[in-house]
Amino acid sequence: MWAELRGFYALIAGLVLILAGSAATAQRQPSQEDFANRGYSADFGHHPGWYFAQHKKLSAELAALKPQRPGVVDAYVIAIGMDTDPVFGREAAEASRVLAKRFDAEGRTILLAAGSGAADVRIANGSPQNLSVALGAIAATMDTKEDVLILYSTSHGGPKIGLAYQEGEDGTGMIGPKRLETLVKGLGFTRRMIILSACYAGQFVPVLKDENSVVITASSSDTTSFGCAATNDWTFFGDALINNALREPQPLAEAVGKAFALVAQWEWLKNLPASAPQFSIGSKAAAWLVPLEARMPKTTSAKVGKPSIEG
Repeated sequence: MWAELRGFYALIAGLVLILAGSAATAQRQPSQEDFANRGYSADFGHHPGWYFAQHKKLSAELAALKPQRPGVVDAYVIAIGMDTDPVFGREAAEASRVLAKRFDAEGRTILLAAGSGAADVRIANGSPQNLSVALGAIAATMDTKEDVLILYSTSHGGPKIGLAYQEGEDGTGMIGPKRLETLVKGLGFTRRMIILSACYAGQFVPVLKDENSVVITASSSDTTSFGCAATNDWTFFGDALINNALREPQPLAEAVGKAFALVAQWEWLKNLPASAPQFSIGSKAAAWLVPLEARMPKTTSAKVGKPSIEG
């Protein structure tokens, strides 16, 4: 993943210099990390009709959200593929289905995906802007004290800049750890499960973890993850966690342990360095996780797509 992002970083570096101004007139030039933690993104050359189409697609998804049920711990799911490499759209699309079924969130799920990988022309782009709007709409629909936000993001990632948004030659951006914290905490999501499938995603754990939250990442803060070839159906992490472990009727901690063991096995078979995925579960998370998992399916669902180890 890192090599594929070099061109992206070169572009960002140029924009940083332009926006920062000269050293003589600026106290300190913003870095890529600064821009990432402020949620930098940009679009290039879209036709005006594209923006209106995005508005209609996202509005339709948000309008279809079911209301929360007082006295019931409802889960609201967002699955987002932030890169036009088709693997991320495919993974986000199936993750939305698996998470919705497991956590009784059908009708309370939003899918966003850059590019055509999700194979659904009705869904909106997986951009930072659309993610922000979707989060705001869910916060306004749910009871942020009773209900749970489940966010699954799959994309490339980089050291210190967090999650990378890339829409071919038409869009680019970053969501750094502090920016994601601002979004989820600023909107009042008290109970949340954040799952990040990206290189260096462990950098989000110290910022997002707390006593009411679950955070699961595909890698540590200084390691890459694997399986992101554009032709794949899954990344290693997505295949292990979503396509295998979370399809089974087992508690979350057991599912995560199984997924991490699968990733380690696949990396060993491919002679790859360990990605060291991370898992944090808050001391009070059981208050919402137990009632949610009491409603999960009692049978294992069928896996889909080509296994990531064959990619």
